[in-house]
Amino acid sequence: MHIPAFCGLSEVKIGLLIKLLLGTGSCLSDRLILFIENLVVADVNTYLEDLVAFWFGHQPTPPPHDVYISVSEDGSPYSSPAVHQRRNVEVRSNLVVNTRSGFAQACCRHRDVPIIFQGLMHPLVCLELALKFVMASCKRGLCYVKYVKFQLSSIASRIQTTLRGSSDDIGWLQRTAGMTPIEDGTARFLEILEAIRNGEHTLPNSFVYLLIPGLFSNHGPLYFVGTKRFFSKMGLTCHIAKIHSEASVEHNAWELKQYIEELYWGSGKRLMLLGHSKGGVDAAAALSMFWSDLEGKVAGLALVQSPYGGTPVASDILREGQIADKETRRIMELIICKLIKGDIRALEDLTYEKRKEFILKHKLPEQIPVISFHSEAQIAPGVLVTMSHIAHAELPWLPILKFGSDDSDNSNIVLSRGNVPIVIPLSAALAICALHLRLRYGEKSDGLVTCRDAEVPGSVVVRPGRKLDHAWMVYSSGRRDTVNPDGTDMCEAILRMLVDLGKKQVN
Repeated sequence: MHIPAFCGLSEVKIGLLIKLLLGTGSCLSDRLILFIENLVVADVNTYLEDLVAFWFGHQPTPPPHDVYISVSEDGSPYSSPAVHQRRNVEVRSNLVVNTRSGFAQACCRHRDVPIIFQGLMHPLVCLELALKFVMASCKRGLCYVKYVKFQLSSIASRIQTTLRGSSDDIGWLQRTAGMTPIEDGTARFLEILEAIRNGEHTLPNSFVYLLIPGLFSNHGPLYFVGTKRFFSKMGLTCHIAKIHSEASVEHNAWELKQYIEELYWGSGKRLMLLGHSKGGVDAAAALSMFWSDLEGKVAGLALVQSPYGGTPVASDILREGQIADKETRRIMELIICKLIKGDIRALEDLTYEKRKEFILKHKLPEQIPVISFHSEAQIAPGVLVTMSHIAHAELPWLPILKFGSDDSDNSNIVLSRGNVPIVIPLSAALAICALHLRLRYGEKSDGLVTCRDAEVPGSVVVRPGRKLDHAWMVYSSGRRDTVNPDGTDMCEAILRMLVDLGKKQVN
């Protein structure tokens, strides 16, 4: 091929120039391709980082990537928010690191590929990363499903606990192995009661009779008053224990221990204890915990309508793990602690859980005679409209007008704090509670205590056929019934029977 001269240049020089131009174009092309590839890689990497940061930074906090269920000391499952947050951060960090390292590894795997084909490998890398994101999304979805399943399981467990209530706890004393069997003393009790109705009052004056009131008795001005007045008229030494009825069982046990020792050393006579409701539980606790100090000072114990094994009313209110358990406890703390100025443990100690723990740890001494008295409340419709008993509400924060004060010279009207008398339909309320316990658990009760939970192991049990609610024994009418025995007659018959049991044990 002949190449003519161009502008006076020789063919050799023209050939060299063309070769130089071709080499320069090839070099610029390679540099341009490399620049474009580097730019695309940088953009893809930045986009992926922004995508990961946006996904985990603006989406709701994902639930744990596994089922985060811990087990507490009592065996109940719970989910810890701190563990969830810590493991969520780990999931995020690991996913971002794995994504970046996966992209870098993919680039390194294709480094030896000719440069012209490296750009074609990036869609494969992006596809691989897209698959990883799909897998991560699936894991997140599974985490949400597991989390929702756990929450639904927790709600179902609370509903089941609420519906079951105290079904497995009522009558646990009779089902527990090793408990001393009871003895039925109803027939003997009815004989003594009939003799009392005929005017035979044979309670000896050789004992001090101590009546121990139950829960909220500080707000009932008629609690045991009629019984004490009648015993005093017969020339008997009778006292009503001055204890804080809204205190815990152990606290009242210590108070009763001191009270019993004071009466014993002051009179030189042994004591017959009769406790009603929580008062019977407090008295039994005093003998169980301090029998070494009270032996020889106490001659007998009678528990009248006492929740010795516990009560479903207290357990159903304070049971943990049921629906609205925390809210219910806060309401009871407000009522008992703030309004009544008591201790929430007074009610908590009557739950089945606390009673099981206490009875298995502190057992009643076998040397002392024990009587258990329980009854069944009437649930007829006529009882629901009865306004039968008077109580009082202590309202220390409300000023009440008081006349005739000697401390003020300017006015004879001053402000003071006191008790407001109120009328309570107590029989109606207890009838409703008894009906509730009968329908829900199928158990007979006096409105607060089931019959089976009032029977103390090893005691002589009295089961009167008459329908009596929980408050009848201590809030009976001031007008004596000429046909049926009242609460005073019942208490006298119980104590007379207790004296006879003591004599039988001595012989």
